[in-house]
Amino acid sequence: MQSYNILVVDDEREIQDAIEIYLTNENMNIFKADNGLEALQVLEEIDIQLIILDIMMPQLDGIKTAFKIRETKDIPILMLSAKTEDTDKILGLHVGADDYLGKPFNPLELVARVKSQLRRYTKFSNYAARENEIEVRGLILNKDTKNVMVDGEEVRLTATEYKILELLMVNRGKVYSIEDIYDKVWKEPYVNAENTVAVHVRRIREKIEINPRDPKYLKVVWGIGYKIEK
Repeated sequence: MQSYNILVVDDEREIQDAIEIYLTNENMNIFKADNGLEALQVLEEIDIQLIILDIMMPQLDGIKTAFKIRETKDIPILMLSAKTEDTDKILGLHVGADDYLGKPFNPLELVARVKSQLRRYTKFSNYAARENEIEVRGLILNKDTKNVMVDGEEVRLTATEYKILELLMVNRGKVYSIEDIYDKVWKEPYVNAENTVAVHVRRIREKIEINPRDPKYLKVVWGIGYKIEK
């Protein structure tokens, strides 16, 4: 079972402790903060997957805290408050909360809502990661992180090598001439740069191919150029 890091932000220690008991039983790791300022500090230090955030707190209340969190993070926020007026609920959702639960709350409902938000967040995160990855038979390129993996092993490419590989993988199946590659990667007029491109292609092959002489991914189309097989 996957374990998640949950940040509980509430100035009532009894509430913190109660939530910790409920969620620890669900294999979740609980971190605590007494106010918004402490919460922001925890977020700088710990990889948190969900925040349970009280509205009424000293120093920095839940509304202002949620607003600050949303400037940099998209993790789920479940608002807690003794207030149950619609205006408070709407304000909390407006600044970025994903759900709202009034105090006193039913422990089973709290657990259910936390699990629901984590499912949505995990599903979205996995989908977003796949959207930014290109995979060709075990060769994976992540356009966000600029990482390249071959059969689960990370491959270290230079910036120029990465740009060439990204160009060919994004357009897999399409043949690019040496002139095209040079124009799109170096972004300057092609002048006797055949050896430059060839050297970079050879280095890429040495890093991603099991046998560079019989390449699985980066193919040469004789007399035309290079391509990544679909």
